[in-house]
Amino acid sequence: MSEQETDAELVTRYRRDPSLFTAVHDRYYRDIYLYVAGRLDTQIAEDITAETFLLAFDRRDRYDPERGDLRPWLFGIATNLIARHRRKETRHYKALAKLGPEPVVEGHEDRVVTSVTAERMQPHLAKALAALSGGERDALLLVALGQLSYEEAAQALGIAVGTVGSRLSRARSKILALIDKENAHG
Repeated sequence: MSEQETDAELVTRYRRDPSLFTAVHDRYYRDIYLYVAGRLDTQIAEDITAETFLLAFDRRDRYDPERGDLRPWLFGIATNLIARHRRKETRHYKALAKLGPEPVVEGHEDRVVTSVTAERMQPHLAKALAALSGGERDALLLVALGQLSYEEAAQALGIAVGTVGSRLSRARSKILALIDKENAHG
């Protein structure tokens, strides 16, 4: 593969010999991975990036070189996979919220108060996480679970540090309001 080879030329070549699709992977893997990793965690990014190229390979005959470069087509596939992942994640949090707290065994000496409180709060917290926007949830989980600084979270998400702060502020407000509402009804 020549460095000057256009995507249209590459498409023509891999249509004759599908094994040449590896050149598409080699050319665009890093860009797609960095994009996905900026939106999701690195383990998920590896999976979604691999799935992006698998789908692109499966759909390679549908790609029309008249549309332009392969890069935007691949980014579109990756964006759709990210959205699907986020919908799954939201359904997961909603399902956790429906489970309710695990029953607490009274008189069990090994349970500490914080553990009991955390178990009782789990469905409320899961419901609150499901109610957040994807951006708010990502920022909150990067800082709270990933223990990233605001600067690191901004870098991971590809956004400004101030945006991380405002997303966290909105997320905290929403979570506190939902938990207060649940406590008032429960």
